[in-house]
Amino acid sequence: MPPAQTSAPALTRRALLALVSATASGLALAACGSGGSADATASTGSGDGSGKTPAGTRTVRHARGESTVPARAARVVVLDTDVLDTAVTLGLTPVGATAVAAGAPLSGYLPAARLAGTKTVGTIGQASLEAVAALKPDLILSNQVRDDKRYDELSKIAPTVLTKTTGPAWKENFRLHGEALGRQSEAAAVESAYRTEAAELVAALGGPEKAAATKVEMARFLAGAPTRLYLNDTFIGSVFKDLGLGRPANQDKPGFSVEISPEQVDQAAADVIFYSVYGDASKSDRAKIMEGSLWRNLEAVRTGRVHAVDDGLWMLGIGYTGAGLILDQIRKSLVG
Repeated sequence: MPPAQTSAPALTRRALLALVSATASGLALAACGSGGSADATASTGSGDGSGKTPAGTRTVRHARGESTVPARAARVVVLDTDVLDTAVTLGLTPVGATAVAAGAPLSGYLPAARLAGTKTVGTIGQASLEAVAALKPDLILSNQVRDDKRYDELSKIAPTVLTKTTGPAWKENFRLHGEALGRQSEAAAVESAYRTEAAELVAALGGPEKAAATKVEMARFLAGAPTRLYLNDTFIGSVFKDLGLGRPANQDKPGFSVEISPEQVDQAAADVIFYSVYGDASKSDRAKIMEGSLWRNLEAVRTGRVHAVDDGLWMLGIGYTGAGLILDQIRKSLVG
């Protein structure tokens, strides 16, 4: 079971969400007093080729070109876990979202109350166009990896903004999402809060030098597939780098992951091992690896520095709320 989540003296996800809510309320009041959103200034250019941007809209440049979006979107459909995190982090409940698998709940680490009004519109990469259209969205957010081939169809339903990919580019993507949603000010507050929390955690770890001297790893046992050790070009790899944590030499490099067999467990050597399981654990190599002598002889195992974590959060919680939760868990595991 994943370790229980505990509060910390740093600016945690709860404080971050409270900050965002307060920021959103302040901007809304300012908008009511001035006749428009604080972030509703139209950019130059046009999404329809007319040379003018319609009143109450803005033009956003993204991976597929330009889209004319509402000044401050309200009915948003999100088609991947990163944009779901973004929407909730920025104080918005999407009207629709995709699940990771048929029948699966939406991201379990996000506050349930914030998703109470969100309808599931299919699975990631296979959203139902009919279900999306039925929600009458004013904006659709996704990425090219999932929905590039259906961009034209989605754009006929509502303005659609795509990032190139997800994962390691999550911070850049978050800024684009914030722009598309008309919530740039809230987005800036979230980024600042995360940097503060990360800096406070580094201090709690004993400072940059001690953090760098601690080599951490993320291992993932997958049903029906080899076990993965995640490299730097991943969401979790970027969070480790934000803290300046050390990485084992075979994982401190560009790329997605290194795959290992039960006979290659020596490649998982690290001071601290975080691990998760995707799918049916009995169909993964977890038992073979964790019950073997190679695993038991690893330094992290012998010193009790192995920590089970939630796969849905550490692998799919790609955003600032997810990252804040991960910082909380790293604090509990490494600081106490």
